[in-house]
Amino acid sequence: MTTPNANYDTTWKEAIEEYLDPFLSFFFPQVHDLVDWTREHQSLDKELQQITATASAGEREADKLFQVWRRNGEQAYILIHIEVQSQEDAEFTERMYIYHYRSFDIHKKVISLAILGDERRNWRPHSYSYELGGCSVNFQFPTAKLLDYESQWETLALSLNPFAILVMAHLKTKATIGKGAEREEWKWNLVRNLYERGYTETDIIKLFRLLDWMMTLPEALQQSFDTKLKRYQEERKMPILSNIERRAMEAGRQEGRQEGRQEGLLQNAREAVLEVLEVRFNQVPPTLSAMVNQIEDISALKQLLQRAISISSIAEFQQFVESTGTPD
Repeated sequence: MTTPNANYDTTWKEAIEEYLDPFLSFFFPQVHDLVDWTREHQSLDKELQQITATASAGEREADKLFQVWRRNGEQAYILIHIEVQSQEDAEFTERMYIYHYRSFDIHKKVISLAILGDERRNWRPHSYSYELGGCSVNFQFPTAKLLDYESQWETLALSLNPFAILVMAHLKTKATIGKGAEREEWKWNLVRNLYERGYTETDIIKLFRLLDWMMTLPEALQQSFDTKLKRYQEERKMPILSNIERRAMEAGRQEGRQEGRQEGLLQNAREAVLEVLEVRFNQVPPTLSAMVNQIEDISALKQLLQRAISISSIAEFQQFVESTGTPD
């Protein structure tokens, strides 16, 4: 049974956006220790578009740029690149250097990092250099090779860091290309493990969404997986990831794959927010429905969906929407 193409880039990008602190703690502790985590960091997608302006969409899809504060009070910028393609990429180190100096030109103090999620054990790019006429450049950057974690499987299985389970999902998704039944079995094991690790309900939902995006299954196996998950949660009286939330996840997948269907995506995202609120609180005030239906920003609706899943009351949700406005 053919397995659908996995969605690595969007999954990694969303995971890093949601969990920057544990991301750096897991892969780059020396960078993590430089950051003052008591101060809020900021994702800089617009600035990143300037830096990667001449790159193809595929090359820059998984890049992330953050502004952080160092422990000494200074600002710094962290540029992260996820490389998951399987073929040799002779231009990767040069592209890392180009992105770095473009970011340096705007922000000065920049740390460039790379996650290598490919299948080539001996491909470990970490520097770019050239010399001409006495002028030389030597640029080095830290990397994390996901294949190296195969030998640490038992450690990953015990870790509460969200990226431990994401690495496991990435490795098993790569290993089960063309093996739908085997992937479904691994997906079930990893999702069930979310409940057994002691994560909060909010983190279970977030991490489930990431695993669901990455570990794509043929339709028949996905239906089997859904049935198994529903039964498991009902037996343990755990909150069920409803079909409403699944449609919201599907809208997120479509956003990454079908940019031309913007209006349909917006409507799906609005409906997902309102339906989650209806399931949790039975009724949504007309004024709140009107406010949500005016929003024209996919990213804002995604943030509202996360709030809708975890917030404690409909009044608190409406107050949040009113305080942030209705972006257009």
